[in-house]
Amino acid sequence: MHIAALQTAVTAIGPDREPTAAELDAIEYEMPLIRAEVELLDAQISTLDRTPSELDRRRIRRARRRVLAARRAVANRRGAIAPGVA
Repeated sequence: MHIAALQTAVTAIGPDREPTAAELDAIEYEMPLIRAEVELLDAQISTLDRTPSELDRRRIRRARRRVLAARRAVANRRGAIAPGVA
């Protein structure tokens, strides 16, 4: 029995390739959202081994609001750049 891939490789030449300009632009475009999500994760991780205090809960709520605001900003910019394309 012979097993062969039906599709071409997903990645380009190899794991050592540099990101393209378009990939770097996409990362830069979403960096505020990435930072907000990391901040939320940090707030959540800090409470894993203990009961969250009121200060912890406030920090998590603020971080969630920042994530939602960043998602909205990214979505609004995407809509302004290419209407009808999500």
